[in-house]
Amino acid sequence: MSDPNLTSQIQNPKSKHYAIIVAGGSGTRMRSSVPKQYLLLNGIPLLMHTINAFNACATKPGIILVLHPESHDYWNQLCKEHNFTVPHQLVSGGETRFHSVRNGINMIEDDDAIVAIHDAVRPLVTCAIIDESYECAEKYGNAIVAVKSRDSVRQIRDNRSQSLNRDNIYLIQTPQTFQAAQLKNAYKQVYQESFTDDASVVEQTGVNINLIGGSHQNIKITFPEDIAIAEFLLKQ
Repeated sequence: MSDPNLTSQIQNPKSKHYAIIVAGGSGTRMRSSVPKQYLLLNGIPLLMHTINAFNACATKPGIILVLHPESHDYWNQLCKEHNFTVPHQLVSGGETRFHSVRNGINMIEDDDAIVAIHDAVRPLVTCAIIDESYECAEKYGNAIVAVKSRDSVRQIRDNRSQSLNRDNIYLIQTPQTFQAAQLKNAYKQVYQESFTDDASVVEQTGVNINLIGGSHQNIKITFPEDIAIAEFLLKQ
């Protein structure tokens, strides 16, 4: 059963597909007093663009939004100000991203569901990528969005740099989508610092990770200039 103190008044319909959108960051690299997920992008908070992207897709997942517990009132106020009515379930984040994701997973009772986990600050993800991730995860167990590196890559070992073959280097994005049973089992583990994303958590249980094509436009808003880039891309 879910804790009623964790949820907002906006609730998800029952669904076989879910999207856990993780938005617990403070956004310190944005040099802004407002966490980056709430910054305006073409007139509305960035986070609303991200939720809209999932809501617009054919898969139509139930949306679970994980926010810092102190941000719930602020988010609800933003929803009122912008007349934002997309159904979603609000959940309190945890100490780390790992714990925040686990809180979101705990809201899903159906072990046969397909669950996408997405960074709140990737608002330019397309429906094509989202829908493909659900289809592939349903067929193969999981689907991790990634793009090939465009740049030359070097690795530091024993204080010396070594060139790597960039054809074998993939940059990981979100959504990262899994069969719920696979995800729930993985998140029973004790947190480790090596858990950099959901794929690394699931992989630790011995499960093979499947990559699918992403987009270089599926950028993560991290620095102030990223807002300008995102606004330009949205206008295209």
